[in-house]
Parts: sequence; structure tokens; C-alpha cells
Amino acid sequence: MTATHLLTSSALPQLAADEKSAQVTDWGARIGWVVGILLFIALVYWLMREGWKWRGTLQGDLPELPDAPSEPGATKLELTGRYHGSTTAGQWLDRIVAHGLGTRSRVELTLTEAGLDVVRPGARDFFIPKEALREARLDKGIAGKVLAEGGLLIVTWAHGDKLIDSGFRSDHAAEQADWVETLNNMIDNTEIDGTGAGIQSTTETEGAR
Repeated sequence: MTATHLLTSSALPQLAADEKSAQVTDWGARIGWVVGILLFIALVYWLMREGWKWRGTLQGDLPELPDAPSEPGATKLELTGRYHGSTTAGQWLDRIVAHGLGTRSRVELTLTEAGLDVVRPGARDFFIPKEALREARLDKGIAGKVLAEGGLLIVTWAHGDKLIDSGFRSDHAAEQADWVETLNNMIDNTEIDGTGAGIQSTTETEGAR
């Protein structure tokens, strides 16, 4: 056996050890990257959760949501679809999260003589009295959710000292135009009291700013 063969044979174990060491080092780096990414995702989620809670605290002056009356009167319209959230009227990114209004969910809407009954499986139901209704329209976005033009049914209503836009999407989008017409016909603007008119005026002024 030549000296070259002996040198090569003696170097092989060292090369194998170096290769194994390099592989272990690579796995350690990969694990470190994965852990770092997971920690970053957890931090972002925590910040979003804290921001949500803080927004809810700031909106703590919003009154409790009314329940549907025991005798709501005759049913005018019904639909099933999705509830996409609520915002300050005219400010489609100013999400309202108090009292569960920020939770997206399935929805069953029933328009009666008494008002609009919003039933949300898995989330909190609420009722909008006829006297609180202000406007209905078709729009494309609310609370960060954007659809095609006219894809959302937006209902504007007064609650406490605030005007609220709530966004709904019917499973059958073609029927949303009928909802807009029926709701707006139902809303008697002459019955809006001074407080309601004041709220609307203030909201429009803030939106103009």
C-alpha cells in the first residue's frame, strides 16, 4: 500500500466526521429559523388580540344591544347569508368590536314591522328597532372586507349616540336590491327625532374631515 493510499484512508474518517458535523449545524440553523418564525407569528397574533381588546375598551360606552321583541309583527323579508361586521357610519375601516359586533358569522335576517332581527349562529344576536333604522344601500366594502361593487347590503342605524353601518351578504345576492328598497320605504324620515338627526349630522361632518 502506497503512502498516498495510507493518507487517503486516514483522511476519510475525518471527512465523514466533518460532513456529519456540517449536517447537524444545518439542522440547528433550520430549527432556529422555524422557531423564530413561529415566535414572530405568535407576537403578531398577540398584538392583534391586544389591539382588538383595546378597541373594545375604547368602545365601552356603547350601550347593550337590544333584543328582539316577543311580538315583532308580520314578517316582510327574510334572508340567510353572512354578517361581515359593523363600523362607524361612513368610515368603513373604523370597525366596532364592542358587544360582539366585530365577530363575522353566518346570519339570518328577518325584517318585521318592529324592525330588523339579526340572528347569528355561534355569535351574539341583536335587534335593530324600526325607529333606529336610518338608511339601506348596496356597497362594496366594510370593516376591511371588499367585494364586487354592490356586493354588500349596508344597513345604517342609530345606537346610543353613534350611527353604525352593518354589512351583510345574502346567499342570493340578487335579492339584496329588494331589501334596500323595502328598508328605505320602511324608514320614515319624518319620525327621526332631533337626537337622531344630530347624530347623522355629526357623523357626516366627521366623515368630511
